[in-house]
Amino acid sequence: MRRITRTRNENLTEGPVGETLRRMTIPMILGMVMMMSFGLVDTFFVSLLGTDQLAAISFTFPVTFTVISLNIGLGIGTSAIIGKLLGAGANNDAKLHATGSLMLSVILVSSMATLGYFLIDPIFSLLNASDNLMPYIRDYMGVWYLSSVFLSLPMVGNSVLRACGDTRTPSIIMACGGALNAGLDPIFIFGFGPVPAMGIQGAAMATFFAWLIGAIWIVWFLAIRRGLMVPRLLNIAEFKESARDVLKIGLPAAGANMLTPIAGAVMTALVANYGAEAVAAWGVGNRLESIASIIILALSMTLPPLISQNVGADLHERVEAAYKLTLKFILGWQLIVYVVLWLLSDWIAAIFANEQEVAQLITLFLAIVPLGYGMQGVIILTNSSFNAMHMPMTALVLSIIRLFVFFVPVSYVGSLLFDIPGLFWGNVVANIIMALISFISFKRALLSRRAEAAESEEKVTL
Repeated sequence: MRRITRTRNENLTEGPVGETLRRMTIPMILGMVMMMSFGLVDTFFVSLLGTDQLAAISFTFPVTFTVISLNIGLGIGTSAIIGKLLGAGANNDAKLHATGSLMLSVILVSSMATLGYFLIDPIFSLLNASDNLMPYIRDYMGVWYLSSVFLSLPMVGNSVLRACGDTRTPSIIMACGGALNAGLDPIFIFGFGPVPAMGIQGAAMATFFAWLIGAIWIVWFLAIRRGLMVPRLLNIAEFKESARDVLKIGLPAAGANMLTPIAGAVMTALVANYGAEAVAAWGVGNRLESIASIIILALSMTLPPLISQNVGADLHERVEAAYKLTLKFILGWQLIVYVVLWLLSDWIAAIFANEQEVAQLITLFLAIVPLGYGMQGVIILTNSSFNAMHMPMTALVLSIIRLFVFFVPVSYVGSLLFDIPGLFWGNVVANIIMALISFISFKRALLSRRAEAAESEEKVTL
């Protein structure tokens, strides 16, 4: 492996851990708040079309997140590989892997989107979508699948920047994409001037243009502005090498992330038994969960690069310090978030619901489910840390246990015993149990890594 001097990339193996995390996380928080706030605006505009349209877009969440999860997994693999290469000082190899990751994401997402387009009807029929919702779902997903190809580039490209210690630029790109999407939403949904009203399909059109601009921006920035990737397509040998390295971590990580929408699809089907109003409330609750978990999601993007670079430099003490610090913070923060959501639940429900039954279900959701967000944060950050330590299979196994041993079964049993409130409480109980398992697993893995490092150092000394 070639070793060269680190140039414009930030060294995450030095300096106070807390200060480094704070400096990286704050820009990510701001960018994600903007992007997800605009996502709620998207939901708000669709809700103005009616309960059926809101229920239809709620049905699409598990499916769209499956495609997004592939991008997330590839981004995780990209960040882990490039972070470790930078920690070892191999910048030229990092550039090749950055280019290979972008090429790989376009190929895989295009294939998945094409397959998904031709399977719209059977997939959503399996999700228990009613016949009256299917026309809205077809209108939305037909355009969304096309736009997903352009989403792959900024998602994976932003992972390259974060691996280099740059969280400011990804935040700007995310915020601008969200702002553009929100600005185009009312134009395409309700029509403006020469633009006809497209209804729910207009929401997908707004997303298409926002992601197209983001794709062009990130490729230019990486290849021309920062020189963090080679400005050409890789040859077959180069692509195979970079793709193999990224997929070793990216595929298990993508699989773990894809399990979430699969479990979400099962949960949506369960909720659908209670009617379109329940599905609409469930969809709003899931969107609100993204906002409520904004700090968790930001840390899940900034903690892994720090861990990867320090793993590459064999600084396991800094890995442990960063992990424990983030967990302590997130548990306290999410408790505050729960109290705020509970106090504002009636007001929030009034904004997103035109029907009284939907509003009551949103209020019930916010009174129960956010209580488990802190524990959910422990789970998410632990899985991110395992991926950053190049242990993706452990993260995958934990995800399977979380979703299909606890989350879905416990929620299902709760719904049988106590209807919708029992389903919501099942979410909370599952998160508490899984958080404890995740913490213990990571603690043991870290002790094992430190023991291996000490043994290796002792052999070198002898």
